Amino acid sequence: MSAKKFAVIRTGGKQYKVSSGDTIVIERVPGDIGASIDLSQVLSLGTEGSAEMQIGNPIIAGATVSGKIVKHGRGPKVITFKKGRRTGYTKKIGHRQEQTAIQIDSIKA
Repeated sequence: MSAKKFAVIRTGGKQYKVSSGDTIVIERVPGDIGASIDLSQVLSLGTEGSAEMQIGNPIIAGATVSGKIVKHGRGPKVITFKKGRRTGYTKKIGHRQEQTAIQIDSIKA
């Protein structure tokens, strides 16, 4: 059994821990379904069960995570409700974030 490599990437202002074969849902990125995508903001690299880890400052130069776009979609609706006390003011706003599902193929250091 070989040790599984993982990477921590940053995209859309968020961080995700990924390894080969994972499918993650991130904020919308341009591209067609089935197109390959390279994520170059790799914050750290490591191996499961190992104490050694490579940490970037802030990113690791030359490291990329390659993947394939699986689907585009929208997240769940988030409702924002505002109410003004004693004035009869109410405001209801809904928002659905556009998302992309990506399947991770490989991690290159």
